[in-house]
Amino acid sequence: MAGWPPGRAAVDGLVAGAVAGVVSGLPSTVLAARRRTDLLEATRAAGTLLGRPTLWRGAVAHGVLSLGWGVALSVVWPGRAIRAAGASSARDMVMGAVAGAAIAALDLELVGRRLPAVRALPAGPQWLDHLAYGAVVGMVLGARATSGPTGLRQSGPLDRCCFSRAGTTN
Repeated sequence: MAGWPPGRAAVDGLVAGAVAGVVSGLPSTVLAARRRTDLLEATRAAGTLLGRPTLWRGAVAHGVLSLGWGVALSVVWPGRAIRAAGASSARDMVMGAVAGAAIAALDLELVGRRLPAVRALPAGPQWLDHLAYGAVVGMVLGARATSGPTGLRQSGPLDRCCFSRAGTTN
């Protein structure tokens, strides 16, 4: 990871997590509005991570998780190598959606099943929110990999396993 500034990865992750955290609830919100159900049920359910299903606790939990997952994904996100291979923003979004699916499996299936308020939520819309979160994180990280005051991120841990030095996939 020589040349890869960890501070930049943290900032990139915080930006990506913040943007994705704001827009990723759109799928479940649209579906709840169409079904005329409680638009804030999922936010309150997230509050059980902090003790009780309240709106305030849910907003805090959602914010912390969104920022934390953004930083975690940024740390392992392929940087320069994926751009050198001619990857598009569509690839970033697909990779992000795959990451979102992994996060959903952990958040909803492993942890969420233990929390009655989370378990009671319709699973489909929650999975869509997680896929949207990952896709947006991927899009933001991909865009930030080629911009900013320090230029391209040099490399990340996934570059070594997934991309050769020439920037092509292994």
